[in-house]
Amino acid sequence: MTCLVDLMRPRIGFAALRLLKAAGCEVIVPKTQTCCGQPGYNSGDRHSAKALALKILREFADCDYLVAPSGSCAGMIREHYPRLFNEQPQHLEKISELSRRTYELTDFLVNVAKLQKIPGNFYGSVTYHDSCSGLRELGVKSQPRQLLAKISGLQLTEMQNCETCCGFGGTFSVKMGDISTRMADNKCSAIQASGADAVALGDLGCMLNIEGRLRRRGDRKTRVLHVAEILAGEERV
Repeated sequence: MTCLVDLMRPRIGFAALRLLKAAGCEVIVPKTQTCCGQPGYNSGDRHSAKALALKILREFADCDYLVAPSGSCAGMIREHYPRLFNEQPQHLEKISELSRRTYELTDFLVNVAKLQKIPGNFYGSVTYHDSCSGLRELGVKSQPRQLLAKISGLQLTEMQNCETCCGFGGTFSVKMGDISTRMADNKCSAIQASGADAVALGDLGCMLNIEGRLRRRGDRKTRVLHVAEILAGEERV
């Protein structure tokens, strides 16, 4: 599970577990796992990022796959871990092997586990926000939509500019607060214009950013849900 999921929205983690088990997977959650190292890496602290990467490598050494309900965390491991160790051949081979078996949750469910029967149900309209890391680093676009389409009663309503950043971007939202707020406002306006009952997405950082801005704008009605919550039926919790 990712740090944000563990600390802020544990039910996303339980939803991911339910989906993986529904796909026939044996799920192991190492008790000692912590951060993937992305915050330090993005801030230029390569030393701590490497230490955390090697810790993740040890913790998931015996697993066939590493699956995360987050495009940004999966993208860090899959795309950036090898770059961290490109001058350290003693670690690069094993790190690269770990990166190759790392997947964002919906990508894994569609392309590896090939989940057919969705355990959850949802009645209403949903619009989908494509989080930047999942979309641009991992090619996660059709996968969540394919899974949502399997839910009877769910109507997918695409918003305008669904691939445009919500303004979170980790420390970007802190360093460039005014720009981030305008981007979040644009995203919220697109969500509201779609007329959907809920917005679904695959990264909790984006969720917290969008939901916080919607509520500050006075929108108490639009639900903001991780796609795993909808697919697993955990959105009612």
